[in-house]
Amino acid sequence: MEDELKSPIKAIRAKCLDCCCGQKEEVKLCPATSCPLYPFRLGKNPFRKREMSEEQRKAAAARLAKARENRKSK
Repeated sequence: MEDELKSPIKAIRAKCLDCCCGQKEEVKLCPATSCPLYPFRLGKNPFRKREMSEEQRKAAAARLAKARENRKSK
């Protein structure tokens, strides 16, 4: 495992991958629903709700488009 600092969500994802021997598909199919980490196993917080205004959505879409352009040009 990497020695660098991780966010808690990334650390949980890494633990789930470790538990499933590094198999991403097995993490998705995990049968351990009673595990406290289960809701976070895919590397996202399922309890985080984000509501954006139309203006915020357009700004986010513009940032995403710009990031994709920058990635393609590299």
